[in-house]
Amino acid sequence: MYRLFVVEDDPGIAAAIITQAEQWGMSARAAQNFRHVAEEFAEFSPHIALLDISLPCYDGYYWCGEIRKISKTPIIFISSASDNMNIIMAMNMGADDFIAKPFDQSVLMAKINALLRRTYDFAANISVVTHRGAILNSADGTLVYNGEQIPLSKNEFKILLCLMENRGRVVSREKLMERLWKTDEFIDENTLTVNVNRLRKRLEAVGLSDFIVTKHGVGYTVG
Repeated sequence: MYRLFVVEDDPGIAAAIITQAEQWGMSARAAQNFRHVAEEFAEFSPHIALLDISLPCYDGYYWCGEIRKISKTPIIFISSASDNMNIIMAMNMGADDFIAKPFDQSVLMAKINALLRRTYDFAANISVVTHRGAILNSADGTLVYNGEQIPLSKNEFKILLCLMENRGRVVSREKLMERLWKTDEFIDENTLTVNVNRLRKRLEAVGLSDFIVTKHGVGYTVG
């Protein structure tokens, strides 16, 4: 089932789009907090997004840029500001299409379905996990926090992915070592400790203090 994320501050328009999408067999959700659109996007992991230009707090261009930092998900702008300059701006920010308001719902759905067909095959898989505003995309190995992309080594990424996928639970050191090295050979536990400490310092440097919590004698979790 394809997932549609709608960023539209007119409740009536958003509700109508969601109803129409659900009739087409999609799962649809509207943004609730217009200060945290990127976080809601990451939590929902949509296959396609609709963005209005005029929004509370930040405009659609801003959120298009933020989404593009973490995802290549197709984006369609829907706006009454449909002059050439706005259309060009939308495309330059990373949008895939632009539909002027008012629009016919059947035309909108036709464009959505066409873009979905062009973008995905049946094995399409989007994997984005988020915690405390940190957004980790397993498709391209990126971590984004407060709009800043944080470089991670291969091992740091694997550790963080395992912990964020299991948020709310403690991950044992043994499980982390198996996830990192997947080998029957003995690996010195100090190697894991070094990797975790290096990752913790990298996260603290961008404001994510106590993001990785040590449970002594057990393992680690995200705090």
